[in-house]
Amino acid sequence: MTRRQLPGLHAAGPVWRLASFAIAVGVLAPVLTLVWLAFGSGLGHWGPLFANVLPQAALNTAMLLTGVGVLVLVIGTGCAWLVTAHDFPGRGVLHWALLLPLAMPTYIVAFAYLDLLHPIGPVQGAIRWMLGFDSPRQFRLPDLRSMPGAIFVLGFVLYPYVYMTARAMFMTQPAHLMEAARTLGESRRGAFFRVALPLARPALAVGLSLALLETLNDIGASEFLGVNTLTVAVYTTWITRSDLAGAAQIACAMLFVVVALVWLERNGRQHQRFGSAQRMRAVQPRRLHGGAAWAASAAAALPVLIGFVAPAFYLVRESFKRLHQGGGISQGLVASLGNTLALASGVTAAAVAAGLVVAWASRSQGAGLANRARWQARAATLGYAVPGTVLAIGLLTPALAFDSALATAFGWQGLPLMGAGIVLVVACAIRFLAMPVGGIEAGLARIPPAIEQASRLLGETTGGTLRRVHLPLLRPAIATGALLVFVDAMKELPATLLLRPANFDTLATWLYAEAARGTYEEGAIAALAIVLAGLLPVLLLARNQLGAPSAAPGPDQTP
Repeated sequence: MTRRQLPGLHAAGPVWRLASFAIAVGVLAPVLTLVWLAFGSGLGHWGPLFANVLPQAALNTAMLLTGVGVLVLVIGTGCAWLVTAHDFPGRGVLHWALLLPLAMPTYIVAFAYLDLLHPIGPVQGAIRWMLGFDSPRQFRLPDLRSMPGAIFVLGFVLYPYVYMTARAMFMTQPAHLMEAARTLGESRRGAFFRVALPLARPALAVGLSLALLETLNDIGASEFLGVNTLTVAVYTTWITRSDLAGAAQIACAMLFVVVALVWLERNGRQHQRFGSAQRMRAVQPRRLHGGAAWAASAAAALPVLIGFVAPAFYLVRESFKRLHQGGGISQGLVASLGNTLALASGVTAAAVAAGLVVAWASRSQGAGLANRARWQARAATLGYAVPGTVLAIGLLTPALAFDSALATAFGWQGLPLMGAGIVLVVACAIRFLAMPVGGIEAGLARIPPAIEQASRLLGETTGGTLRRVHLPLLRPAIATGALLVFVDAMKELPATLLLRPANFDTLATWLYAEAARGTYEEGAIAALAIVLAGLLPVLLLARNQLGAPSAAPGPDQTP
């Protein structure tokens, strides 16, 4: 008997369902507006777009997605199997440290490596010194401002998405399947490729789609590294050429990529229980010795060093250099920090409130109500799949129309909602709404039905039960969702660049401007603040999702 079939559990009232419906429509409105803008401006714009912009931008996007996809699959899957099926020095730290690059936004890593790998930077200088060369003319590494450079940076930052899902799947795979393959004469490598890897394909599809969605959303790293993707083309078409219709048409083309990636993610989730439905003895890690053990340690540590340690060390060094030289922290950077905290707080409050409405309204009885509630909840969480640039383009036109009507009705000057940053808050709340909705729905599912039944028998109303029973029990889920939204809002760059009010900088846009000017020291302080904030949810995720590594067996135990 399911939760909704139990007597005493009342469906959310019509006000809650109406509010949830309004939120779902609000999330879908930017996408519908985008399609209207793209095709309502006439087909004449599409000719130059197809001739001059879309082919190269689409090709660059396809190459970037392919390269990043291959890299995150190799690194994420390899590291997940390494720390799950083997025991080696440092495994107890590396099994969670491999998540640390999630704290690094892609544009910050690109910002750091542009200086670290500069021809006269510290890395190439050290290599020339070891090889006996005196100048970059004698020896220099390939330019980071290239497609391979962008693939390198994005791949080593985004592989944790695959690592998380793959490790969770490997940890739940029954050990007897690997043992049966070994008994039938398969080598350990053959058993991995023919048994463990096929069982993990649904999880790999989910992680891969999330990494590719982040790649598609990226604007800072791609622009810093000179790769003109569809996202960069949307930004330059709108900001540089002031062509909103053309930007909408490019953004509309991006939606086809988004739909394909969302289908991949949904398909992976539907099959994610394959091979792990039964609770059986998990694969036990095999202890490695000698050179093999240290090679495994080095292989698992390399992604952490490239994706987190090196850029973090650079940011700390540059920040201390700025402070040691007496430059201090400028008033502009302090104002940007205040703006960032205000924006993140507003987005968090809006997203958590909307998430609570959607999650509570989805508790509907009856087939018809259940289907509508499920549709509304799914529509309300689609914002995570829409790149920030696409969301901003679609939200701008209805926001400007509403803003103008509001100003006319009350006799206000300018655009009050845009000027106050409310449109930016709404855009970010739409983008991150999936986090609180998912967390609160999971929290509601864990509350025993008997508690609500007891509250109702004592005469409490549905709203009173929510306020006095459910909300106190949902505090951990709400707090986790709020933390994730707060940190992601601090890091958000594409939507902030396009929808921020005049003379309004956040830490992300401040860093973007500093990198565009080539001034790294003060930009490093802003980047370091973003990274420190990003560490909180990553450490929380490492504790809650991965847990401690299983104990290693004796030397003679093999999977």
